[in-house]
Amino acid sequence: MAKKLFQRFMPSPHAIYQNRYLRPFRNFLTDPNLWHLNRYSVATAVSIGLFIGYMPIPGHMIMATFVALMLRANLPFSVALVWTSNPFTMGPMFFFAYELGTKILHIPPEKFHIEMSYHWLVHELKHFYDPLLVGSFICGGVLALIGNISIRLYWRYHVVHAWRKRAKKRKIHATVDIHL
Repeated sequence: MAKKLFQRFMPSPHAIYQNRYLRPFRNFLTDPNLWHLNRYSVATAVSIGLFIGYMPIPGHMIMATFVALMLRANLPFSVALVWTSNPFTMGPMFFFAYELGTKILHIPPEKFHIEMSYHWLVHELKHFYDPLLVGSFICGGVLALIGNISIRLYWRYHVVHAWRKRAKKRKIHATVDIHL
C-alpha cells in the first residue's frame, strides 16, 4: 500500500520533538493520530487540506496545522494538501469559485483586472470577495467531502483485498500441509 511509501518520507515524531523551533509546541504534537496513517486521520487530513486550500485567504499551512491539531488528523497530510492551491492552479480554482458564487448569489459577474497593489486590495477586492468566498466555500466543501469519501472507500477496498489475499494464501498452505 502507499502507506509504507508515505511513512518513508514523513518525519519521525522524534525528529519533530527534537526540533528546536517546535519545542514550544511539543505538548500539542504528542498525539499519535497526528503522525500515524490510519483511516480516520488520513481521511480527515485530506478533507482539511482540500477545504482550506480552496479558501482565498492567506496562511493556509498555519490554518491547516491548527485544524489538524483540533481534529486529531494526520498533520503532514493536512499541511501538504493545502498546496493543491498553488500559483498554477489558483487562477482556474478561484475563477470557477467566483463564477459559482455569482450564480448562487444571483449577482451578475463583473469583468475585473487584478493588480497586486494596496489600492486594488483595499478598494476593488471588496466587490469580488463575497461571490469568491461563497464559491470557494462550496467548492472546498464538496472537494473535501469527495476526498474524504474517496480515501475511506480506497482504504476499505485495500483492507478487504489484503484480507482476501491472506485468506487465499492460508488456504493454499493448508492444502499443501494436508497433502504432505
